[in-house]
Amino acid sequence: MSRFTPGADADRLTSGIVLARSTLLSLLGQAAPVPVALVAVPLLIKGVGTDRFGVLTLAWALIGYLGLLDLGIGRALTKLVAEKLGEGQERQVPVLVWTSLLLMLVLGLVGMTTLLVLAPWVVRSVLNIPVPLREETLGAFLLLAVAIPFVTGSAGLRGVLEARQRFDLVNAIRIPMGVYTFAAPLVVMHWSKGLVALVGALVVGRIVGWAAHLILCMRSVPGLAAAPIVSRGAVGPLVRFGSWLTVNGVVGPLMLTMDRFVIAAIVSTTAVAYYATPFEVVTKMWLITGALSGVVFPAFATSFVRDRARMTKLFDRAVFYLVVVLLPLSLVIVLFARNGLELWLGLPFALGSFRVAQLLAIGVFILGVGSVPCVLLQGVGRPDLPAKLNLLELPVYLVALVWLLRGYGIAGAALVFTARGLVDVFVLFWMSQRFLVNGAKTVMRVGAAAALSTCILVGATVPVAMAAKTGYLVATLTLFGLGLWYWMFGAEDRAFFGRGLRVLGLSAADAERR
Repeated sequence: MSRFTPGADADRLTSGIVLARSTLLSLLGQAAPVPVALVAVPLLIKGVGTDRFGVLTLAWALIGYLGLLDLGIGRALTKLVAEKLGEGQERQVPVLVWTSLLLMLVLGLVGMTTLLVLAPWVVRSVLNIPVPLREETLGAFLLLAVAIPFVTGSAGLRGVLEARQRFDLVNAIRIPMGVYTFAAPLVVMHWSKGLVALVGALVVGRIVGWAAHLILCMRSVPGLAAAPIVSRGAVGPLVRFGSWLTVNGVVGPLMLTMDRFVIAAIVSTTAVAYYATPFEVVTKMWLITGALSGVVFPAFATSFVRDRARMTKLFDRAVFYLVVVLLPLSLVIVLFARNGLELWLGLPFALGSFRVAQLLAIGVFILGVGSVPCVLLQGVGRPDLPAKLNLLELPVYLVALVWLLRGYGIAGAALVFTARGLVDVFVLFWMSQRFLVNGAKTVMRVGAAAALSTCILVGATVPVAMAAKTGYLVATLTLFGLGLWYWMFGAEDRAFFGRGLRVLGLSAADAERR
């Protein structure tokens, strides 16, 4: 059982080394299932058939979205636990945890009951399931309903570990579970190709994952293994904070998916393919953004109640490090979108979608940088601000999407996506400055780096010849890197990267000697 020492340990939870390690672990946890999926998916399609595999993909999607049924309470728990750690009040953490778990159990049971009641109607009347597979599909959906309380409970327990920056423990579960999600049906199909058996394996995995989270939390949080205690006073803050997170978690993804349905309605389903394919590729950069956001969220909450100067420094570094990582990736996509798509999918597809890929890459970069002020606002207890911004944007976004789609096709849809990102970043940075030390100065500093990066990406849409593209890439990254090094980065940042370069140099020298 770990012991928490107020002061020193609270500072440790927001230290650069801990946050960097946690970010790398989170990125690994999110990326680990990808190669397994690449191998498993074609084998599953061949083994169980296209129709059964289609239902299995619905099961994967449902399991992924079931976490939303906690109504943001898991994230709220992360924030409140991080605050208690920052205030040196860890003795109050078990009460928060057990109160949250009780709330999520109630929500999980409500979700389970709802799916149990609606499953027959959904399978037989809503989904276009082939008649021979309907009973199998119904059995699979009933099994998924049983998993709901365990999925919501796991979200809360994971939030406790994240608040303590125990991303090593989080990913010790996440990585095997991610691999298991694709590998388990692959193994089970050798004994049974039925959907009940395939989905049943997924449900068993979620139950085991919940038990693993519970055990690790009890070992990591002093007092949690004692008799459960709940507090009515903790319900209000959890529900208020979680409800705004739920609004943000519903409206934000809605704007990321509704464009495909609008494209299908106004243009064609073929146009959806030209739009969705580059979208799925460029948004993989958000794996990096998601990894960093999950780590800095509890760090912001801890430092907000303890040391706002430290929180400001974390904010500053998070933005700059995201720019440093995302800009080269985005620049390569913008410059070589046409070449890459032609090599991958052929010249006709490339001609139809490379402008879309360029515009989306710029938007993904902008929204990735904007994730930092969004998470800051959530960490300081104002999740309502990003949520209200999304609610205001939704109708404007829809009108602009329809208008530009009719005038400019799918390139217009990509332009709306990027324009919304610009609005988001501007407003979120403006909202964040009041919570930072020397907020206006800090926001102007990091905003300048983000604005310059965006201009570089826009400029990258111009070169056509391969030599011009290569020259632009080398020149802009060199100049931008020098500017960051001497103008934006402080002495501590330069020392951090200097140590990393020396380590890489020593490793290379050792490799040559061997």
